[in-house]
Amino acid sequence: MSILNSILSKAYRFLHGVEQAPEISVEEFKRRADQKENFILLDVREPQEYKICRLENSRLIPLGELPTRMGELDASRDLVVYCKLGGRSARAVQALRAAGFDRAVSLKGGVSAWAERIDPNFPKY
Repeated sequence: MSILNSILSKAYRFLHGVEQAPEISVEEFKRRADQKENFILLDVREPQEYKICRLENSRLIPLGELPTRMGELDASRDLVVYCKLGGRSARAVQALRAAGFDRAVSLKGGVSAWAERIDPNFPKY
């Protein structure tokens, strides 16, 4: 398969949601964060959502900006991506993995799951 066909195939699967993004539960994420594991925490929500609440040590790159800002990220590190519910982060992980970020995972349920199961004082919106 040519490189162009490979890219087009990955783009099709991404756009049509054929591939499921790997996920990490909020419980497993908390365990890893508590152990101070070295990973990048990426928030793909919009700036106004980020102002309402965010997970500690996260970096904001809205989903719409991700294709042009992937170069700001280190593909050799673990990357945990989150949003409000998990949909945008799953799409971001699909795009990141297609671009070679093989260690990217989506936070299952997003900040809503975090507020529900880990930190009841975390702001909900």
